[in-house]
Amino acid sequence: MRKYNHICVLKGGWSSEREVSLVGGEAVAKGLREAGYKVTEVDVDHNVYNVLINLKPDAVFNGLHGTWGEDGCVQGLLETLKIPYTHSGVKASALAMDKILSKRLFAAVGIPCAPDIMIETSELFEDEPMERPFVVKPYNDGSSVGVVIVHPEDDFSIDLEGPWKDTEKLMVEKYIPGRELTVSVMNDQPLCVTELKPKAGFYDYKAKYQDGMTDHILPADLSAEENDKLMNFALTAHNILGCRGVSRSDFRMDGDQIYILETNTQPGMTPLSLVPEQAKYMGLSFSELVSWMVEDASCER
Repeated sequence: MRKYNHICVLKGGWSSEREVSLVGGEAVAKGLREAGYKVTEVDVDHNVYNVLINLKPDAVFNGLHGTWGEDGCVQGLLETLKIPYTHSGVKASALAMDKILSKRLFAAVGIPCAPDIMIETSELFEDEPMERPFVVKPYNDGSSVGVVIVHPEDDFSIDLEGPWKDTEKLMVEKYIPGRELTVSVMNDQPLCVTELKPKAGFYDYKAKYQDGMTDHILPADLSAEENDKLMNFALTAHNILGCRGVSRSDFRMDGDQIYILETNTQPGMTPLSLVPEQAKYMGLSFSELVSWMVEDASCER
């Protein structure tokens, strides 16, 4: 028996991940319609409060990414309006979005993390922030937006009018070479491990969202011990942040040493996204996946 019938899919928004959200939101809406739900798609702007008041949906599928959509803000709005919604709640969303703070929590429960520091963007070029190679990234953004790897031989010069123009603080993190791995958690259960092999560079925005740029190895070629460790780390990260519904944690593996990079509380739902791919491997269609997410929706998550 369904709890909900009329679903509002929030997509778009005004973060740097707007285009990804639009594509994912469209896919989610299609999947929900195929499952028989009445669906209203909303390209979110600053009038979203009034839009939701007028629509009166039974539940919201939050397909937003990045600032405001994934950091606890829209979750707080939905709780204020008492509209059930998908994914994680206010606290977990805010914690996961802050890469520095979430890494402190991961380390506290025994998940290895690469060394990092926080730095003012304006101070980045005053001196080398740490020994090379290192990674520079916004501490509160996703989809690898604004991520730069600085190798020993690089002429480190970046246009501050580019991806960091509105970013006051950046995270500088020791670069971890090796394998890129990811694990989805659904209904408090890790699904499987995927290895990501970009055909050029690293797993950046282009590699994530342009077809043919990255090979997905599913399941990853790992020993049973390595596989179990990654699955347990992903579940532990999901739980220490207080995530709900679906999350996805990303890792680097250098030899036999595993490091967590981050946990995504609202993983992508585009045709190239990893959660739908892992769910499919586990026998769950896209339509079944998004239907489960909607029926799992609630307030005060």
